[in-house]
Amino acid sequence: MTITSGKKKQKIDRLAELAARDDERGVSLWQEAFRRLRRNPAAIVGAVILALFVVVAVVGPFLVPYSPTDTIGIRDGLIKPGVIPGIDGDHWLGLDHQGRDEFSRLVVGARQTLLVGVVSTLIGLAVGALIGGVAGAAAGLGGRWGRWIDSTLMRFIDMMLAMPSLLLAVSIAALLGASLTTVMIAVGVVSVPVFARLLRGSMISQANSDYVLAATSLGVRKPKIALTHVVPNSLAPVIVQATLTLATAIIEAAALSFLGLGNPDTSVPEWGVMLADAQQYLDIRPGLAVYPALGIIITALGFTLLGEAMREALDPKLRK
Repeated sequence: MTITSGKKKQKIDRLAELAARDDERGVSLWQEAFRRLRRNPAAIVGAVILALFVVVAVVGPFLVPYSPTDTIGIRDGLIKPGVIPGIDGDHWLGLDHQGRDEFSRLVVGARQTLLVGVVSTLIGLAVGALIGGVAGAAAGLGGRWGRWIDSTLMRFIDMMLAMPSLLLAVSIAALLGASLTTVMIAVGVVSVPVFARLLRGSMISQANSDYVLAATSLGVRKPKIALTHVVPNSLAPVIVQATLTLATAIIEAAALSFLGLGNPDTSVPEWGVMLADAQQYLDIRPGLAVYPALGIIITALGFTLLGEAMREALDPKLRK
């Protein structure tokens, strides 16, 4: 019993020593969040899915066995009325209705999907953060004129929120004309209100913190307080939202392409366009619709899992 008690005491003393060292060093918010993410199975699954997606999108187009625009099946006489060849040794996912290798198109299409998702999210993040940052700084630190600026900007954001996101994206895409750039702009504009509202709310919350009061009492100018203290401390929820928005951006971009508002050149592989083209051949080759649909679903799931895990790790109210 004495030996066992001695071992327990040594273990407790060791743990206390390690805890004391951690307290002395201090751990930042992001370091603590990263520790929690490493222990979260959902975060690990999401990160693995996204890593595979990025590798396929970046490296895959250089390794595909066929050109995504090469009509092999028509040239070799494999495509006939009512007949689309399926999976074989040369074509891992078969051919599409134009005789093009489906596997090559799926891999190359991943790059287009990643490009649209990232660029559209960056557009929404940049514009939304600008509007939300100005509104949050004005509301929290700007006095009477600041409240007027905040109210004006937020009424504009409310007008955007009043429209369904997909309807707004379709309207913008229809006005600008069908193209890949149009899809990026349309999806990016749809996400602007989310980032603006989130950053504004976070900045207003931070504006009431003790460090802002201390900086103000020391004579630090309010614009400097907003830029150097309030904004950096308000970015964590915005970054988490950007990860979640990537998932919806990919789905909305695919929806616009499915509706014919994406790249007018359907020979360029993109998962939404591939899904739209496959609708006419569901009775012959349902796999032509299944493959891009699975790609969209799995990729969106990866971003969602990682984003939710990041939100849980960064938000004290949601930590386990």
